Amino acid sequence: MRAADIDLSPTLSHAESLARVTAAQRRITQLRLFSAGLLVPGTRGPGLLVIFEGFDAAGKGGAIRRLTAGLDPRHVRVEPIGPPTEREKRHHFLWRFQHLVPGTGGMVVFDRSWYGRLLVERVEGWVDDATAARNAQEIVEYERMLGRDGTLVVKFWLHISDEEQRRRFEERANNPLKRWKLTDEDWRNREQRSSYLAALDDVLATTDHEYGRWQVIAAEDKHYARATILETLIALWEADLASRGLTPPGATAGDYLH
Repeated sequence: MRAADIDLSPTLSHAESLARVTAAQRRITQLRLFSAGLLVPGTRGPGLLVIFEGFDAAGKGGAIRRLTAGLDPRHVRVEPIGPPTEREKRHHFLWRFQHLVPGTGGMVVFDRSWYGRLLVERVEGWVDDATAARNAQEIVEYERMLGRDGTLVVKFWLHISDEEQRRRFEERANNPLKRWKLTDEDWRNREQRSSYLAALDDVLATTDHEYGRWQVIAAEDKHYARATILETLIALWEADLASRGLTPPGATAGDYLH
C-alpha cells in the first residue's frame, strides 16, 4: 500500500463510536486480564506490544487513552518514545528499546517507536538512504525475533490529510489547554510532508511482514479511527490467542467488528 492509496473517507457518528468503543474497552479488559493470567490461574498469554505511529495530530494520544482507559495501570505500560539521547546514539539504534518490550503476560504501548529511525531521522538527514534501508531490514528481523519468541506485535499507522492536519494544528494553537501539544518543530515538519510521505511509502513496503503487519487506519475522522483501532486490536489479539490454543472467556471479535 502507498500513502496516496489510503481512503480517508470513512466516518462514524459520535454516538455509534462511543457505543463501539465502550463495548471494545470491556472486551480489551477481559483479554488483558486473561493474558495476564488473572482470569484462569495457570494460563498466561503472550506479551503484547502495540505500536502507534502517524503524522503529528493524527490522534495517537486519543486512541491510546481509549485503549488503556479500562485497564488497571498495573496491567499496561505506555512508553512515549522521543529522540535518542547522546548515550543511546552510541549504541545500535534498537538497543534503547529492548528493556521496554513486554515479557510473557505483559502489555506495553509505544507512542512512536523504532520507526522514528526510518521516518523523522531519515527525513532530517540523520541517517542516509542506504543506512535506512539496512535499518528497515534490521527492524523486520527484530520484530520476527520477538514474534518467534512469543510476543504479539501490533502496528498502527494513523493517517490524515494535509488539510486535516492543518485544521487540527490551528485548533490546538487557539486552545490554551491544547497549545502545549504544538511546537515550532511540528509546523516545520509540515513543510516536509512530501519527504515524510516518501519515507512512509518505503516503511509500508519494506517492514510489513508476517509477524508485524501494518494496520493502516483512516484517522481523518477521530470517531471512526478510535472504534476501528480498538476493534482491530481485539480481532488480532483473539486470533493470536487462538493460534496458541488459548480461548479467553466471553465474547468474540465478531461481536465488535461492523
